[in-house]
Amino acid sequence: MTATNGSAQKIADEFVRAWLGRDVEKALGFLADDVVCEAPNGHFEGLARYREFLEPFASALISGTVIDVLGNDTHAATVYTTDTPFKKDFRGIDYITVKDGKITHVISVFDLSPLIQAGGNPQH
Repeated sequence: MTATNGSAQKIADEFVRAWLGRDVEKALGFLADDVVCEAPNGHFEGLARYREFLEPFASALISGTVIDVLGNDTHAATVYTTDTPFKKDFRGIDYITVKDGKITHVISVFDLSPLIQAGGNPQH
């Protein structure tokens, strides 16, 4: 992957900024109906399941900041930090695949231990 201004990079940037801004509907608009997400807390297939994964976290955010988005025309990586009720400076990375202008696959990487320590449910 190279740090260019490809279409996947642009879509990923808009996607991550939407959900970091707690605009789940806008974020979901970037996803294909058959999107697949692999995350530490599960495997989510389809738009409805992705909503179940994203909505509880995004709606609980206090704030979020994009650190960087790198990508090309088919893949992008978003690096971000969030402040949540259970952890400040909670960092994550998403590796995103884009096909035909829609996000088809997301690999989310983040540490579940702060959520578990706060007594949260990692299986949302």
